Amino acid sequence: MSDPAATAFSRRRFLNASGGALLAPAVLTSAGSLLAQQKADSNETLKIGLIGCGGRGTGAAAQALGADYNSKIVAMADAFDSQIENSIKNLSTQFPDRVDVKPDKKFTGLDAYQKLIDCGVDVVLLATPPGFRPLHLTAAVEAGKHIFCEKPMAVDAAGYRVAQAAVEKAKQKKLNLVAGFCWRYSTSRIECYKRLHEGQIGDITSILATYYAGPVKVMPPAAGRPAGMGDVEWQVRNWYNFSWLSGDSIVEQAVHSLDKICWAMKDAPPVSVIGTGGRQRKAEGGNIFDHFHCAYEWEGGIICHLTNRQINGCHNEVIDNIQGTKGKLVIGKGSAPYIDGEKRWRWRGEEKNMYDLEHQALFNAIRKGEVINDGDRMMSSTIIAIMGREAAYTGQKILWKEEAAAEGGGKDAKADKKPSRTALAIMSSKQDLAPDNLQFADHFEPGPLPIPGETQFV
Repeated sequence: MSDPAATAFSRRRFLNASGGALLAPAVLTSAGSLLAQQKADSNETLKIGLIGCGGRGTGAAAQALGADYNSKIVAMADAFDSQIENSIKNLSTQFPDRVDVKPDKKFTGLDAYQKLIDCGVDVVLLATPPGFRPLHLTAAVEAGKHIFCEKPMAVDAAGYRVAQAAVEKAKQKKLNLVAGFCWRYSTSRIECYKRLHEGQIGDITSILATYYAGPVKVMPPAAGRPAGMGDVEWQVRNWYNFSWLSGDSIVEQAVHSLDKICWAMKDAPPVSVIGTGGRQRKAEGGNIFDHFHCAYEWEGGIICHLTNRQINGCHNEVIDNIQGTKGKLVIGKGSAPYIDGEKRWRWRGEEKNMYDLEHQALFNAIRKGEVINDGDRMMSSTIIAIMGREAAYTGQKILWKEEAAAEGGGKDAKADKKPSRTALAIMSSKQDLAPDNLQFADHFEPGPLPIPGETQFV
């Protein structure tokens, strides 16, 4: 019998040599410490490879160099030469002696990730569009590399299973795997969630998390597409607008807020989710929504709402309201998290850069011979985001597992154990958005814009 994970993995082997993967623009952060500015040219120098050289990847590379003074960027892989050259230029202004990417270590093509992994690097930074993440994560683990893996880790159920299998293998190999769910490394957030779990606001009764922002990458008009450019290249260049590459905004961006909900719920999975969403502003091309609202139910009947929007001209706000029986925890409004209730509290400590901290944790673990593996929680948050997206896309109630499905739902479901004819469970999903064996010049039409009530759960 074939291995399902291996089968799904093979479906993501893109073989064209003309392009790799892009990533979203982001601000390049500053270096961490004076030590990080020193030269790195000893036998203990860690060799870093960057897969995905856009803004987020370049930022991750800067944070990696800032975290460990005896490290170098020695290899880069991306869809386009210009991305690599721009990344080298930006990084070299901060670390002139520690960006040493020779011409034969600049890899382009949809197979560029494998060439980089095979070129002798010690640490791999994964920062391409998330549709490629399961493939890249698996390859890095197979090669025994320490990994920084940007969020999310998959865009569909098939990719989730591939990436989860890689997480398990990373544990067996004792590889460090740090996830790009950066809030988990925030000094103030660690403290406020500690207080939350100690019961400072009592028992959680509900959560509302908002991620209201503008569009990340606006889909250009079809008229702007260069003559002769294939469908796949056009979609990769505009990856955020296609669910097979981005997973949509709830999976690619608002997953940060969902990860904080999961953190509050001690990373236990929800029982079910209902959701809504759609496309309010017209766009020429692409197949993603511009707003979502998902209501997740956890054990005990606790309802946690995640709502996000990417529309210009609207109120923007990223905030988490966690309500308890003895007060509430508010994260994101004002300069610091605070608790209002029987035991009042506000964060007064020093807030260090969480992006720097996650890389410091990775490199400190490597140097000390210790192991960090964020895999289980990063995969849980990813699939729970996919679960919410599918509830909104289909207009159906999505369950976590089939055995939780019964007429009536909730506690009565367990007692009744009468299967529902409409039970849909994310852990049984067979959805695979990734096209097979595509090349950049190929014709490919991804699924249409979902229509709730018509789009089917797979």
